[in-house]
Amino acid sequence: MQVEGFLHLQEMTNLLRFGWQILGAALELYKFGVVWVVSLDGDGESQALCAKKPMPILGHYCSIITTLKFSPDGRFVASADRDFKIRVTIFPRDPLKGAHEIQSFCLGHTDFVSCLAFVCPSDYPLGFLLSGSGDSTVRLWDFSSGCLLATCEALESNETDKGNHPAVTDISSSADGALIVVSIQSFHGVMLLNCNFSAKSLSVAKVVSMKGSYVPTSLCVSSLAKHLWTVMGASNQPSSGTTQLARVRVCSISRQDGEDDLLVLEDNDTPGGEKLLSKLQGSSDVTEIESMLVSTTSALNSAIHNLLTKKQYSSEKREFRKKNRNDRKQKQ
Repeated sequence: MQVEGFLHLQEMTNLLRFGWQILGAALELYKFGVVWVVSLDGDGESQALCAKKPMPILGHYCSIITTLKFSPDGRFVASADRDFKIRVTIFPRDPLKGAHEIQSFCLGHTDFVSCLAFVCPSDYPLGFLLSGSGDSTVRLWDFSSGCLLATCEALESNETDKGNHPAVTDISSSADGALIVVSIQSFHGVMLLNCNFSAKSLSVAKVVSMKGSYVPTSLCVSSLAKHLWTVMGASNQPSSGTTQLARVRVCSISRQDGEDDLLVLEDNDTPGGEKLLSKLQGSSDVTEIESMLVSTTSALNSAIHNLLTKKQYSSEKREFRKKNRNDRKQKQ
């Protein structure tokens, strides 16, 4: 069964490089700006994740991290946050000791940064960084220096009210940057961008509308740039007649007269066919969802209770802690 390009969808949920797994935007309430790393060396992945303790590798202090991306060579990890910042960090040889060497900060967005993508043209081995934001722009960066090279306004081609400022929700690109695809909040389709790296320019090449009520929220161009995989909101899959928690649509990418074109494939024409799509999308089971919500609510209540409840210590431990505090005061 041909599923070329689909494996790259795992980048939407985790990032794997050189035996390490990066866990972005920690879910702990008091550490929402921390990136964690888990070693996968030795045991199998599932065993390692259960047995090995995650360690913090970098943080954005009091700002929520919105996205993470590795450079194609694995040397850099780019992280972005809600406070408009993009940080490019040199990925260390020993991540368990933390990533403290910052390559650059890419500053210029005027709203939260929602997505990142590295591109590496053959003439520029180090490559460039693309970013999308809630300010309705896509920007091109020289990430080695943090210099802004070009800005493209998504509103120029998005057929919406000019008073609105829809966010750029995702960016995906071929490795060489010849194909750049962008999704926009509430827009029923995607934009294709044209990037001239030598001239440092970024512009809209084409707007591709998709029939129906589907709004792409996550994108992934396959490694050979033959297909564009898109994840959309909840919908009904015609072939099964059941409500889906997500909708995966695949576009075939072709080049005609020097321009890229997208053709939305029917379910039975996608790599892997309807059987794969059914497994990817799942179906809504009311009983299962209610059970999951009850479990999640219980776990959340327990976590908040433990976080807010003052710890109770035995009298011996209280005396020990008091003695240590007094000893430190006397040393000062």
